Amino acid sequence: MSRLGAAALDAPTGARPNGALLDGLIGVAIFSGSLPATRLALTGFDPLFVTFARAALAGLASAALLAAVRPKRPARGEIAAFGVLSFCVVLAFPLLTAFALMRVESAHAIVFIGLLPLATAGFGALRAGERPTRRFWLFACLGSAIVAGFALRGVSLEPADLLMLAAILAGGLGYAEGGRLSRRLGGWPVIAWANVVALPLTLPLAWWLAPPDVSGIPAGAWAGLGYVALFSMLIGFVFWNRGLARGGIAAVGQLQLLQPFLGLALAALLLGERIEPAMVIAALAVVACVAVARRAA
Repeated sequence: MSRLGAAALDAPTGARPNGALLDGLIGVAIFSGSLPATRLALTGFDPLFVTFARAALAGLASAALLAAVRPKRPARGEIAAFGVLSFCVVLAFPLLTAFALMRVESAHAIVFIGLLPLATAGFGALRAGERPTRRFWLFACLGSAIVAGFALRGVSLEPADLLMLAAILAGGLGYAEGGRLSRRLGGWPVIAWANVVALPLTLPLAWWLAPPDVSGIPAGAWAGLGYVALFSMLIGFVFWNRGLARGGIAAVGQLQLLQPFLGLALAALLLGERIEPAMVIAALAVVACVAVARRAA
């Protein structure tokens, strides 16, 4: 496929705030299923295999996509940035969350996702040269506080929380790096190249760590692994990186404040859990904070 085909997959990264908002929302919606899917995968696989298998499957799919579309290649000066991106989003974030989810439920881990927008905005300022206003930081902190306050009701801190905090830092740095690289290369090629960069490590380790007998692995574990491999590691980033590049890392990154509520809604839809009125009120307050912070960025 020619460069024209690449353009069809990834539109130009100009200033298109409405398109950036939609891209970011789609990415967040896809990511909201990542922690429950990881938890599901862990019912049949150990965390190390889940981490490297999801990355290897995403890397193989990314290699096929890059070979078919042939997008613009990274410049030599961007190799180090791709190393950081690949380490953060392909290895560190999945591995740390997988080990945390062996000890706590996904609902508990969702608490920390409310801190991810602040981490993303902070690294966006450090790595991408963005300078959000004080008003932005005020409402970004307020939104994070609302999410954390809602999620922490009746929840005690666990030792695994340190793993989630480290995962948030890795995720924030990776998202900022991906958004910065996507300004030149486009959203989907960036995550595809990041997955391929890690493939020489992830593929052999996934093969080595694979369970000797898969006959007893439940179907839910396979479904969870498939979701985090294709959606969490590739398809979600197609939209997310493009949204960050178009609309700004700090501004679009605030959409992650909605991820805990989307995750709870997903649990209600799939598992029949009840949606509390407080959730609706908190979600509306977060939406207001996102709107103000995005305009102030």
